[in-house]
Amino acid sequence: MATINIKTLQDLEFETVLQSVSNFCTTEQGKEQALLIGPFSSEQETLISLRQTSEYVSSFTNNNIIPNHYFDNIDYELKFLKIEDSFLEASSFKKIYSLCETCIALLEYLKKFESYYPNIYHDAKQITLEKQLLKSIDQIIDKYGEIKDNASVDLLSIRRNINIVRGKINQSFGFALTQYNNAGYLDDIRETVVENRRVLAVSAMHRRKVKGSVLGQSKTGSIIYIEPEVTLQFSRELNNLEYEQREEIVRILKNLTNIIRNYTPVLKQYRDFLVHIDITSGKAKYANKINALLPNITKERELYFKEAFHPILLLNNKAKRKPTFAQTIKLDEQGRIIVISGPNAGGKSITLKTIGLLQLMLQCGLLIPVDQRSSTFLFDRILTDIGDNQSIENHLSTYSYRLKNMQYFLKKCNENTLFLIDEFGTGSDPELGGALAEVFLEEFYQRKAFGIITTHYTNLKILADELPNATNANMLFDEKTLEPLYKLNVGQAGSSFTFEVAQKNGIPFSLINRAKKKVESDKVRFDKTIANLQKERHKLERTSNNLKEEESKAREESLKMQDINAKIQDKLYRYQELFDSNQKLVYLGQKLEDLSVKYFNNKSKKTLFGEVLKVVEIENSKRKQQTVKQQKAKEVEQKVILAEVEKKIEKIREDKKQEKIKKNQQDQNKPKIPLKVGDRVRMIEGRAVGSIDSIEKNKATVNYGMFTSKVSLDQLELVQRMK
Repeated sequence: MATINIKTLQDLEFETVLQSVSNFCTTEQGKEQALLIGPFSSEQETLISLRQTSEYVSSFTNNNIIPNHYFDNIDYELKFLKIEDSFLEASSFKKIYSLCETCIALLEYLKKFESYYPNIYHDAKQITLEKQLLKSIDQIIDKYGEIKDNASVDLLSIRRNINIVRGKINQSFGFALTQYNNAGYLDDIRETVVENRRVLAVSAMHRRKVKGSVLGQSKTGSIIYIEPEVTLQFSRELNNLEYEQREEIVRILKNLTNIIRNYTPVLKQYRDFLVHIDITSGKAKYANKINALLPNITKERELYFKEAFHPILLLNNKAKRKPTFAQTIKLDEQGRIIVISGPNAGGKSITLKTIGLLQLMLQCGLLIPVDQRSSTFLFDRILTDIGDNQSIENHLSTYSYRLKNMQYFLKKCNENTLFLIDEFGTGSDPELGGALAEVFLEEFYQRKAFGIITTHYTNLKILADELPNATNANMLFDEKTLEPLYKLNVGQAGSSFTFEVAQKNGIPFSLINRAKKKVESDKVRFDKTIANLQKERHKLERTSNNLKEEESKAREESLKMQDINAKIQDKLYRYQELFDSNQKLVYLGQKLEDLSVKYFNNKSKKTLFGEVLKVVEIENSKRKQQTVKQQKAKEVEQKVILAEVEKKIEKIREDKKQEKIKKNQQDQNKPKIPLKVGDRVRMIEGRAVGSIDSIEKNKATVNYGMFTSKVSLDQLELVQRMK
């Protein structure tokens, strides 16, 4: 699918990203192959790789961490297995066993947790599990990489005999040691080991008194190393047994090698899978380091990177504890090409490289540091022309080299291409180079390619403003300090601030004025207008931010007041209930006092009980009436609220209707002054003033000095009638 040449990889410093990924890999082959990562040949492969990396990143935070995948390189063993009648050493089988054990454990784990890692398991399920291979090695080799005693019946017998003979050697040597030591023939050290044999340390003066085989002497010659005669017979027997052991081990290893040789394709499959997992792990660890994620990959032709960081710059600044500024950029059918202008050192090139590098990383299966709401599609080609392209080898100047690059662009550029050009058109005469750059840009535009360019040329800024599906952009600067803000502003061309920057850097004002006089006044005025517009936009943004802060504070204060009001209303309601309750108690107490006085005077219990019962019944009837009243009051209150809401909605509708009618009447009553060729006019609510060159049908061609524009007559207002 994607074809990306080496120059693009170099321009975007992709090898630096790959080096970081390689450093996160754990195996030797993983580190090597990570440096060879490139774009995938199909969209499906790209998406699978991206999802695999994303799944591996998720394993860092969930409870099902992917097991270890480290293995020792077995390339030497695989080459050796191709040689007929060759055999591997025991240490090689230990490496093969470790690789198989690691791979099989990983495959079984991924099968168990397929729901967590479906895309990683997509590759795993293609691999055959060969546990018999492990069993074959386990029967022969122990966990330390040594041949087991029971690897064969003969080997077991030989090793038993070796142990017996060694016992006899130690016994006979001990007897000789005691004998000659008592005789005083031995040096203070008594014994040592020479050629893996125990020998007596005999003083040189007594060498002829000790029978045995001389195996050496000390540097000074004062000590002679002699193997006692009583052990010689057993030593010869041990040598024979050790020879038989070596022969038997070779036979066993040859047999095991022949068994393993049949599994060579499986071993290659295991190795390749573990290398792939190691590279995926390296990608995931790198993604974790730069807070990268997988944006939405769509079929629609739209690139939208929100809060995008340049990964190399991000890590470098993080190490230096410096801030890194994110950029948000969008390319779609309505805005396929962006022309970024403005002063140098403002971040134009970094913005260009950020977009190119992030898109390249995605198409190579690497996650990118953007906001999760970002989205993009996959390009067939990414073409770049960035940096000083002087070719010493081919004796080409910068401009010649760039022209050759443009020739390549013209051959390859189509609707599925992303092109990135830094300082477009430079290297030649500004007028001629600018004209040629303008033609190139028109050609790329006609081919419906997507692209971003940076430039200082005014004609390219004007062209971007005229083309329907292209747009200008600039890097914002502080209008007072002229310090870069590293923020991309789409929709308006940027001033180069040439004279302002010169003045800030101490160039005398008189020289700057002389320079201004040498430049065409229209160009200076145009650049000054752009600079003023940038300043106005910056002020508006600051004012907007301040208003938003004030609005947020006012909203918070309003919520606080509402909360306080609700609490006060609640307290008032409770005090009212308490007051009513107390009044009721006072009334009942007074009633009871009156009944008590009556009973005291007439002593009639019947009258007392009757009066008390009457009071109780009156109170109960009040309770029933109160409950019914409350329900009715609630219903009435709800109806009142609904009625008020409906009235408010109706009033809003009526106000909007009246406002619309009033506006239409004002437009109709407004006197329309017919415009003529030569009149000085401007856009309604606009600032730029120009003169009408011609009028065709309902459109006028307005000349603004440096450029012309076709505008509907309805959108123009008269400034000055032609004299």
